[in-house]
Amino acid sequence: ADAHVPQDLLRYVVPMFDAQLGGSSKTGAVQVRKAIANASDNFWTRGQKAEMALDWHMQERRIAIGGIGELRGNGQFVRRSAIAQCGGWNEETITDDLDLTIQLHLHQWDIGLLFTPAVEEEGVTAAMPLWHQRNRWAEGGFQRYLDYWRQLAKNRLGWKKSIDMGVFWIIQYMMPAVVLPDFVLALLYRHLPVFGPITILGVVISCWGMWNTLRRAEPTSAWTATAETLRGTVYMLHWVVVIATMAIRISIRPKRLKWVKTVHGSAAVS
Repeated sequence: ADAHVPQDLLRYVVPMFDAQLGGSSKTGAVQVRKAIANASDNFWTRGQKAEMALDWHMQERRIAIGGIGELRGNGQFVRRSAIAQCGGWNEETITDDLDLTIQLHLHQWDIGLLFTPAVEEEGVTAAMPLWHQRNRWAEGGFQRYLDYWRQLAKNRLGWKKSIDMGVFWIIQYMMPAVVLPDFVLALLYRHLPVFGPITILGVVISCWGMWNTLRRAEPTSAWTATAETLRGTVYMLHWVVVIATMAIRISIRPKRLKWVKTVHGSAAVS
């Protein structure tokens, strides 16, 4: 209900499904780039703006090398026949968009990306609602690896997409979980962090992705984009805590379907 789109959005989306209009018959879904409508509110919403920019950069790069595109809730359009082939929406998940992403690719559908125009959504303005939302995203995203590991192990996605899923797991889940213990052990034993080089590489790539996409999304100076990137990088540190606690939680608890409604601001997004 917090999604706002231009009136002519379908003129951009529909051709991506239609081969006769230059699209692809293999496209099972299209994800429109997400933007934060209230990005100027505070630190949290500005951070989410940079986070969305980084996510879009990673999505584009993954697809460019033969990896998978992913659905992101707001701004997603799915071919009806593709949903039917996947057996409908999975009710045994707390992140239906991420779950459907895997199902679409397992059924050999591709997901296209639309950069312009973007779908605007209301960013979370306080720390606690953001914590609940990101925990749900993290747990649902990790759970799909557990739900579909047999199909992934059988290479049902194909080599390029399977490798992409493995690398994404390392970047999104393994690295945030090990970076803090690695740093603490490095201090205790007075040696360089074992994962230091790959962590630094990841931060550099993330900063470039944020900076580049922020400048593409709206007219802004290099200095402004740099400031937004640095602020976004500090903001992204919350994922270290989110992923670490999520990993511990799902290790000792059975699969849960607890969904906490994200609390948004009372003012309507214009």
